[in-house]
Amino acid sequence: MAYYFTEPSRTFGEYLLVPGYSSSDCIPDKVSLKTPLVKYRKGEEDCPLSMNIPMISAIMQSVSGDQLAIALARQGGVSFIYGSQTPDDEAAMVKRVKTYKKGFVTSDSNLSPNATLADVIELKKKTGHSTVAITEDGSAHGKLLGIVASRDYRLSRMGLDLKVTEFMTPLSKLVTTSADTSLHDCNNIIWENKINSLPLIDGEGNLVYMVFRKDYDSHKENVNELLDANKSLICGAGINTRDYAERVPKLLAAGADVLCIDSSEGFSEWQARTLKWIRENYGNTVKVGAGNIVDREGFRFLAEAGADFIKIGIGGGSICITRETKGIGRGQATAVIEVAKARDEYYKETGVYIPICSDGGIVHDYHMTLALAMGADFLMLGRYFARFDESPTVKLRVNGSYVKEYWGEGSNRARNWQRYDLGGASKLSFEEGVDSYVPYAGPLAEGVQTTLYKVKSTMCNCGALTIPELQEKARLTVVSSTSIVEGGSHDVILKNNVNR
Repeated sequence: MAYYFTEPSRTFGEYLLVPGYSSSDCIPDKVSLKTPLVKYRKGEEDCPLSMNIPMISAIMQSVSGDQLAIALARQGGVSFIYGSQTPDDEAAMVKRVKTYKKGFVTSDSNLSPNATLADVIELKKKTGHSTVAITEDGSAHGKLLGIVASRDYRLSRMGLDLKVTEFMTPLSKLVTTSADTSLHDCNNIIWENKINSLPLIDGEGNLVYMVFRKDYDSHKENVNELLDANKSLICGAGINTRDYAERVPKLLAAGADVLCIDSSEGFSEWQARTLKWIRENYGNTVKVGAGNIVDREGFRFLAEAGADFIKIGIGGGSICITRETKGIGRGQATAVIEVAKARDEYYKETGVYIPICSDGGIVHDYHMTLALAMGADFLMLGRYFARFDESPTVKLRVNGSYVKEYWGEGSNRARNWQRYDLGGASKLSFEEGVDSYVPYAGPLAEGVQTTLYKVKSTMCNCGALTIPELQEKARLTVVSSTSIVEGGSHDVILKNNVNR
């Protein structure tokens, strides 16, 4: 006889948080949203990889391109570049994120002394960078002869055939430092000398790195910016259970900091095989999440298989129709609550804390706070991020309103059969996602900051200044259908609806 769950499968919309005592110190500006991204052992001071905000972007063609990855990392979260493209194309996206800004930069704009102003202009069009290193052999690590910056030439006054040696700033007039100078000292040198770039050279005069003022300024403007040890933005990437042996090495070579298996259902031998291959070839140095699951058994399976974080949710995404087409899934709130209990149980047994990610089911901003209160360490968001300028899709005007396109990985448009494959298919047998529009919401930074201020405010209402404290102090109540109506505007005539 089939097993029947006695409790109904509930969504976030069926819960509310009951406020707790808030002291005068409990204000949004004092709330920390820092959260672990990957597993760590009890007693370790720091998680190997944490985020400053509890948000990651969905592994979707219509969401997670390189521009969104840059924008989200600058706010403190992590984007997972979509894997439904060739390994080389995905790796190229990762590399663009990792080279967007750094502390120590290997120069990608280099010319030999035989080059001309025309070569400088052409190189600038290609790389987008205005600082060009002139080296003896034109390579990134050749003997440094000088620097050409935008201040060194004027197209209206100079011929394109003019040699760079005629207008470059020569080495003798450059401020440089040795290759072993710390980043902190480099930034001090830049500040004291009022320069925009600082070349680092070795004992033979060869260019090793460049340090740029704009990267320092950028970090000061984005205090939550998520960076690696070399001051590059943190970037994640999606993989599947089919071509991981080819894809994973290329993503790691491009600099990916963390991977995630992108699959509609994670309680499977295919995910265990993928995790086993990664551990056999890279040990624990490569961080990789797995999922999706919706119950205790699924969590235990992936935890024992070696996942660094585990995603929860089947069928709850706004463009997902898995529940309609296959009849499987679970209400997102119920799934998060059960898996959070399983995570805590596993932690007590083993001393290993495995973060859990709630993926799907977020309709309103307050649902994010509910998911965190129920035990999620962070949230994977698709529709939410698809609305912003930085998502890969085109902004359109439909019926008088601006929208952006948004489609599921299981839609006919994405044709991401690897995500839904159960071992034998080479194409989508039927659709598990739809093609749609979402309301345009402007730049990511403004939207995320507004949303997180709401989250912080609600946490203060619960007397919590951190996510773990929220999970400890939160009190949740199931709401009736009539109380949901009561919670919105009712029994009034809204001014916006008058004279329409």
